[in-house]
Amino acid sequence: MLAVAWIIPVLPFLAFWLIIFFGRRLPGEGAYVAIGAMGIDALLSIAILAQAVGGATYQANMVWAVLGDRALEIGYQIDPLTAVMLIVVTVVGSLIFIYSIGYMHGDPRYPRFFAYMSLFAASMLTLVLANNLLLLYVGWEGVGLCSYLLIGFWFERPSAARAAIKAFVTTRIGDTFMFIGILLIFFTVGTLQFDQIFEAVEAGHLAGVTLTLAALLLFGGAVGKSAQVPLHVWLPDAMEGPTPVSALIHAATMVAAGVYLVARTYLLFFGSPDHGALTVVAWIGGITALMAATIGIVQDDIKRVMAYSTISQLGYMMMGLGVLGFTAGVFHLMTHAFFKALLFLAAGSVIHAMHTNDMKEMGGLGRVMPWTYGTMLVGALALSGVPPFAGFWSKDEILLEAFHHNPPLFWVGLVGAFITAFYVFRMIFLTFSGPLRSHHAHPHESPAVMTVPLVALAVFSGLIGFVGAPWWGNPFHHFVEFEAAESVPFDLNLALLSTAVALAGIFTAAVVYYWKWLSSASLRRAARPLYALLVHKYYWDELYAFAVVTPTLWIARRLRVFDLYVIDGAVNAVGIVFVWLARLYRLFDLYVVDGLVNLIGWVTGKVGGVLRYVQTGSPQNYLLVIAFGVIVLVIGGILR
Repeated sequence: MLAVAWIIPVLPFLAFWLIIFFGRRLPGEGAYVAIGAMGIDALLSIAILAQAVGGATYQANMVWAVLGDRALEIGYQIDPLTAVMLIVVTVVGSLIFIYSIGYMHGDPRYPRFFAYMSLFAASMLTLVLANNLLLLYVGWEGVGLCSYLLIGFWFERPSAARAAIKAFVTTRIGDTFMFIGILLIFFTVGTLQFDQIFEAVEAGHLAGVTLTLAALLLFGGAVGKSAQVPLHVWLPDAMEGPTPVSALIHAATMVAAGVYLVARTYLLFFGSPDHGALTVVAWIGGITALMAATIGIVQDDIKRVMAYSTISQLGYMMMGLGVLGFTAGVFHLMTHAFFKALLFLAAGSVIHAMHTNDMKEMGGLGRVMPWTYGTMLVGALALSGVPPFAGFWSKDEILLEAFHHNPPLFWVGLVGAFITAFYVFRMIFLTFSGPLRSHHAHPHESPAVMTVPLVALAVFSGLIGFVGAPWWGNPFHHFVEFEAAESVPFDLNLALLSTAVALAGIFTAAVVYYWKWLSSASLRRAARPLYALLVHKYYWDELYAFAVVTPTLWIARRLRVFDLYVIDGAVNAVGIVFVWLARLYRLFDLYVVDGLVNLIGWVTGKVGGVLRYVQTGSPQNYLLVIAFGVIVLVIGGILR
């Protein structure tokens, strides 16, 4: 089975081409082809996971190109990290694909949607299976392209078109750093194969400042893809795409790629002097987690709440990896994929029923949408870190590692956990409790094709965390681990503390938005400067507009003027000169060259006209001329 793992990204890639060329003639207008490819991939991934759990690993290579004495190889590998990511991408992706049948029903570009989604999955699976930085970068850029296509899927809306461009450009900044890091590693080590790079690190051939710089440059790519500070600004705007796209981006594919990159190249970060690269990863993650969580408090768009939640949880994953919690970070990546996909799809179910994203126009939906409400509640509890739901086990491990290796970040994470529980249950209460605040909507439960995936994801969100349960010996830790970083044992006191913090966040949200003992409006007035700061998202967009966009536009306008009046002026001046030279040449050609030629022709004609009288064709005339010539000769002789 491991030897044919290469077929996993090939199937959705073939589905993409089939749907592009034959979409409306295929069963379900291509949807069934896309779902079939992902379903087969999910079964293959489960089989591979079973073999990987048994200790099986596999690697295959082929030479792609030869540069002098250096060969560039591409290939794929199966190891525990790959097996886990394959399950995340294919299982979660399959459920999102099924859900999309109901959500995208009636869309005029229905086949194209499933084609793009298939290419998205193929790119992510290529990235996950790659055993080298070259093929990983191919999948990395494929994911970036698909995010542009899907975020701007409804491109007739200006906001969607702008969001797609913003996502593409912002992530390209990180990708540039990553590409420089790949080049640095290649010219230092002479290879892009992960195992050979790691051997070079262990042997000291890639060490010191060069190693730290290479790791941080790769992390630059992760900062862009996984929306970490300061390249996080694209992800909230990515909500302009269809909700299944948001779920796929936020749960199983694009944003998970950055965390996966750090985990895959973890030895580079770990081997940097004094773990300096990991310290940067940890603090960037911690700052991102807390900042995004605070912004989530004031969002009224249900999908934007989820977007900032994703940024915050990605920060937790990075923080976990940065505080030597390799297993904790990967574990949270896995659990988050299930409950975040659930939350996004449940939000999509609400939007499908209400035809709005604004939670201020919702309310009371728990009575008319019980399946959506029940499943979203499970997702909210998992995100909040309430036991025994999935998020508790993974986030608790991150906090535990931070407590032992970087105490300040532990408190950052704990405050973030309180805020997370508060904003997610603010969303629950505003959406599902109280009276319906819209007078135009007539909400109803979504069809089974949408609710069945919600139920499946809710089951995963409730149970998947038990693979990291301490009373079972934490099997996930023994399956996915980084041997050089010793993991911290379970601490019941810290688990109780994190649970209490989560419950306190839920209680606070209930006080304000369910029981309404405190008025949210009065709280906004009391903390007006802070509220303004959060509403404006810490003014990141304004900062970019001031520091990047405005100067770029100013320079562009000046360059336009320079191009218009200097470059174009010079070109036009040269053109005018050559036009006048051409006119002068025309006169010279017309009256000198042509005149001379015409003169020669005229003279020749005249001479010919005279000579024509000599050529009479009469023998008598010729004899007369001869006689005349003889007479002339005779006279000339006599005179001489």
